Amino acid sequence: MRDLNRLELAGESVRSALEALALAAPPWLAEQVDVAEFAHRYGPRVDGWRMPSSQTKRDRLAQVFGQDALALCRAAWAPDAPAWIREIETVRALRQVLVQTYYLSTDTRGREVIKKRGADDEGVPPGQLRLASPYDLDARWAAKGEDLFWMGYKVHLTETCDTPTEAEAGVRAAPNLITDVCTTDATVPDVKATAPVQQRLAEHGIKPAEHYLDSGYPSADLIAAALEQGTRMVTPVLLDHSAQAKAATGFDKSAFTIYWKARQVRCPAGQSSAHWNPVKQHGDSKMPDGYHPPPFPGPHTHPRAAPAARRMHPAPHVRPREGPRRQPLQRSRRLPGQARPALRARSGPQRRAPSTRPAVGIRRPRRIPPSSRLTPPLAARTP
Repeated sequence: MRDLNRLELAGESVRSALEALALAAPPWLAEQVDVAEFAHRYGPRVDGWRMPSSQTKRDRLAQVFGQDALALCRAAWAPDAPAWIREIETVRALRQVLVQTYYLSTDTRGREVIKKRGADDEGVPPGQLRLASPYDLDARWAAKGEDLFWMGYKVHLTETCDTPTEAEAGVRAAPNLITDVCTTDATVPDVKATAPVQQRLAEHGIKPAEHYLDSGYPSADLIAAALEQGTRMVTPVLLDHSAQAKAATGFDKSAFTIYWKARQVRCPAGQSSAHWNPVKQHGDSKMPDGYHPPPFPGPHTHPRAAPAARRMHPAPHVRPREGPRRQPLQRSRRLPGQARPALRARSGPQRRAPSTRPAVGIRRPRRIPPSSRLTPPLAARTP
């Protein structure tokens, strides 16, 4: 499955739908399109073309792809068209690619025209909804940091590891065994895979006493919940990435004192909040307080340096107090400096994942769904 840009994706989506319709309903297709013209235009795979170097020619080609896609979709969704044609997977994919890539407009003469969407103007669907290939409707674009990009899936490998003492000494008592392979959509955050993986390990009777993970997998709730189930998560916790922490000018949440019984928050200048309002944000309980900050002189403004932000009186949001649930998170924050030898136990999965990606394409299955989900488990078994 080759990476497709938006222009290639539009053309290849038309081509894949035409191929499916030519096999499933050739008489119907012949009535809807000029077969000779479409065969000439969409005979070879679009990703094998040499795309025009001129932006004007590329825009014209994008318009042609859009017009052909619109004509096919209108024919397939016409009242007199057989209903089963709309159920063909590549035809449904063509409709979705058409919607996410183009929009209909009217020119000055009142004629209907199809135009390509712009990310900054008309907008495009979010990554978790945007198709990336007409042949694999589950594949999505994903990124790790600023240098790693791919189109496909995410694969989370879990395996046995050496004890911290063995890892530090470089002595391996037994080979590492893969205990779980979890495949998710590429846009799913790593933290969403933690609980399902731990649940499957418990169901298989191999629940670990210590679970070593990268910093993308833990959260305060997951660490506390795993501890209640008898598993200690050994992992660094993500650092504070707020604007105040990055700029080092201002006060982040740790600079405020929370008085839970009094239901008040006090800022570094000694000002207390005016009120306390429990709310829900993204499904989680939050409590924004009605703190109104005074004008802070000097570089340490609250909470941002811009005067406009000070006039807005932003309200800090804090999570509900959970007593013992906060303790494992605080211990985890001290973990990286105290348990570096223990964290070396993660080196096994970290070595295996980079070696399997280029060798067997673990993130980029070559089969259409649902068989594409079989690729990661089979690849994990490849020596």
